[in-house]
Amino acid sequence: MFVDHIRIFAKAGDGGNGCSSFRREKFVPKGGPDGGDGGAGGDVVLVVDPHTDNLRSFFYQHHYHAEKGAAGMGQKMTGRSGKHLVLKVPPGTVVYRTEAPEPKRKPGAEEETFFEDEAGAGLDEDEIDLSDTDADDVFDPHENDPTAGEVVADLTQPGQRFVLCRGGVGGKGNWRFRTDTNQAPIEFTEGTKGDEGWYYLELRRIADIGLVGFPNAGKSTLLGALSNASPKVASYPFTTLTPMVGVVEFSGFMRTTVADIPGLIEGAHRNIGLGHDFLRHISRCSIFLFVVDTAGVDNRDPVSDIQILRQELKLYDERLTERPWLIVANKMDLPESADKLEALRTRFAKQEIIPISADTGLGLDALKKRLCELAGRKPG
Repeated sequence: MFVDHIRIFAKAGDGGNGCSSFRREKFVPKGGPDGGDGGAGGDVVLVVDPHTDNLRSFFYQHHYHAEKGAAGMGQKMTGRSGKHLVLKVPPGTVVYRTEAPEPKRKPGAEEETFFEDEAGAGLDEDEIDLSDTDADDVFDPHENDPTAGEVVADLTQPGQRFVLCRGGVGGKGNWRFRTDTNQAPIEFTEGTKGDEGWYYLELRRIADIGLVGFPNAGKSTLLGALSNASPKVASYPFTTLTPMVGVVEFSGFMRTTVADIPGLIEGAHRNIGLGHDFLRHISRCSIFLFVVDTAGVDNRDPVSDIQILRQELKLYDERLTERPWLIVANKMDLPESADKLEALRTRFAKQEIIPISADTGLGLDALKKRLCELAGRKPG
């Protein structure tokens, strides 16, 4: 199961309370104050793990609590600090601060919820005590919210750490409050609360080049031919349901990364089909390869396909249309492709078009050479 967006609740540990205590020993019956401080609460920390490729680990558990700090003790002993809770996320994770999910409503229920008491009298929703209700029964933690609030972190580098919620500070023991005029203070302070909140995690795959095209255009076959990736390939549309990233090796130990974005459809910017689930992953690509079925195997027109795809990117994020792009005319091994290739060249006369056949390998050397010129990377 591939999960690339999820909403979670995180809470850091509260600080431990300070202690009010006095030294009482056999030969010291009236010792001074010796109450220690409370321990600090644990933080909730996100760590970028290069061996994690999606957010599946958050799907089954969506509430995370770090450990609380222990209370202070006598003999000026400070309470033990709570352990930090470390959560691993894949590179490319964007963290938003968001609101709690809306309560679930039964199918067909009225917009305004109405309750009845045991006697049958009507009660408004704000008169009902839901304090004992199980949160998992009331909220949908997996509800998609792409318009979540402010971005609090964009985690891209392996090993990068981000403190999502900071733990509370331990309270002070009464030993801290002694003065020349107050030799036996009894006051102490409680620990502060740890940070908490709802957060929306969204994975945006990191790649230099993105393959964009309609279903069954041959993107997965092309990625497998160019790189070491092994995407699922079949003769029917929507074979690829999750984005895949492959590494393309060039001579001289140069390399670049290519992402196979699952097939878009018209209206993807309105989240039709799995529009936003696919489009979010192209936002980090610096170069786009528009892969079209030049032979029109599924009765598609490659010229129309390019226009629709460009429009979808513009409507989703206008900045995407400003990035470099070129057209990969696939399936050139089929006889029907010659006429439509000429139509492509006529309509996009100023745009670079590279004819290939991902299935037979025709034109792949020329494509790899061009990719090396556009996005070749240094070793490492």
